[in-house]
Amino acid sequence: MNVLGLSPLDKDSHASLVVDGRVLFASGEERYSRVKQQSGFPIKAIDAALSFARLAPEAIDVVAYPFLDAAGERAAIESAFAADAAFEDAFEPPSLEPLLAQALARVPARGEPIHGLTEPNFRMRKGAAKEHFYRLAGTHPRASRFAARRIARDWAQRAIADHENWQRELEAGLERLGLAGKLRRSEHHLSHAANAYYSSGFERALIVTLDGYGTGLAGSVSIGEGGRIERLHGQRFPHSLGSFYEMVTSSLGFKPDRHAGKIVGLAAYGDPRVLAEVLLSRVDRSRSGEFAIYQNLNVHLSRRLAAEFPVVDVAAAYQHVLEVLACDYVREWMRRTGAKHVVLSGGVTANVKMNQRIHEIEGVEGLFVYPNMGDGGCGTGLAMHLSWPGGVRETVHDVYLGPSYDEAQMKSALDEAGLRFERPEQLASFVARKLHEGVVVARFDGRMEYGPRALGNRSILYHGREPKVNQWLNQRLGRTEFMPFAPVTLWEAASKCYHRVAGAAHAAEFMTVTFDCTDFMKSTCPAAVHVDGTARPQLIRREVNPGYYDILREHEKLSGSPSLINTSFNMHEEPIVASPRDAVRAFLDGRIDALVMGPFYVENPERAR
Repeated sequence: MNVLGLSPLDKDSHASLVVDGRVLFASGEERYSRVKQQSGFPIKAIDAALSFARLAPEAIDVVAYPFLDAAGERAAIESAFAADAAFEDAFEPPSLEPLLAQALARVPARGEPIHGLTEPNFRMRKGAAKEHFYRLAGTHPRASRFAARRIARDWAQRAIADHENWQRELEAGLERLGLAGKLRRSEHHLSHAANAYYSSGFERALIVTLDGYGTGLAGSVSIGEGGRIERLHGQRFPHSLGSFYEMVTSSLGFKPDRHAGKIVGLAAYGDPRVLAEVLLSRVDRSRSGEFAIYQNLNVHLSRRLAAEFPVVDVAAAYQHVLEVLACDYVREWMRRTGAKHVVLSGGVTANVKMNQRIHEIEGVEGLFVYPNMGDGGCGTGLAMHLSWPGGVRETVHDVYLGPSYDEAQMKSALDEAGLRFERPEQLASFVARKLHEGVVVARFDGRMEYGPRALGNRSILYHGREPKVNQWLNQRLGRTEFMPFAPVTLWEAASKCYHRVAGAAHAAEFMTVTFDCTDFMKSTCPAAVHVDGTARPQLIRREVNPGYYDILREHEKLSGSPSLINTSFNMHEEPIVASPRDAVRAFLDGRIDALVMGPFYVENPERAR
């Protein structure tokens, strides 16, 4: 069965081609439009998928879309908010003012600079009028209830209208392709559950999905066994860890759908004890296996906290509470099911520190996180589910599922740009020598990665000996980050570099989990180690990507370090490069020292001046 999987059209739209449960091609529309998190009908990605497989649209048997129709989503939204209103009427949180006064007394003095902040205890001050409004709308018992109800009503109206708009666009796009009669819809969280379980290779696993919103839910628990998925629990929206984290991301001045990773990095500089009690006081955990967050969509609370407390402590508290609630959720359902393996999907599971905490839960013997865990992976998951032939297959080998380009196309792009290049006979050792000497090298080769992580084929590489690279290279690339660059590490050196890798090594092939670093890693690759002593590695095996692996192996021979810095090959606020022309433009505009494109090596002409 040939299934075309389409992700939700609201953001980061993707298309994937799945045949009898196997993913042949998958890519995001943003890679072709060059607009980050491109929304709408992914016609360019569909064309790329059909072209790759040499299929005409009429060869598609089913089109999978991971949301109900607009009427079904409207009913789910209205039901969720009706239940939330009943919860808010019954729940009585403690007064926040005494808790906030106690929290202020816990704020530590700090003197050590934090890159990206003007001062270590920086606060998001907004002026007396706005801050007074935040106190009323965020924490005053009556005013905050009024504000929360209004925010909920506005959210519901926008979401219902959005589903109606996306339904029209989806149906029009499929009509143009002659596929309108082949559409199959599903509630949202099944698609997350399916991509995680079917890709994991586990015979039996607890399947946990966590995101912002999906068909009335913000999460789910299922059991996967023998290739079948059974839903056990749905975490009702708006009691959403995704929304919870979006509030703080927005309040700290970042884009909620794009910059949550900055909050993960920022949190390591703060003290979660300052505000954790405040946040947990608004969570009802009286029923095991679920939780409810009072006024979870009321952004004015997090705005008040950001104005009155150091941003590092605000970030730390939200990260800590996220970890506590997620781990309690997983732990309880492990107890109920006896499951030893856990698979994760949904946008919240992009939080690599949370994933580390879940991996460390007593009794977890294996962890897998779907590499494209956000909504971009939903179309793939539902397509797998609809075409799955039954039983359990081996785990996903890699996610090099996008387009590739031949040598002639690469050479043409270099010639068009007037770039001089060479073709080293021993490319891996040549590039390794350049990296060892301190050259920043962009690598473009093979099929493009699927998902949010650059995994070697569209990556920028550098040695990890220099901790300050996180400042100057990010500045050169136009980025502001609080998390250090991630490392790529030889598979064989995993236990030499990281603690407690067993059970999550495969997940780490896709950069989906952090580990505590060993002293060896801290001394040989300090640029990749965060202030909390962790790193988010990509573990690489030669059979997965020989050319990439060989560069790293040759670099180890020169330096003694089995790790390199790996960051995505893209310009600031642009998607990862897709084509040779994209790569050449980003190479020149991003002021990268050198480009290795397939067999060709190019020095940046600006570097020679």
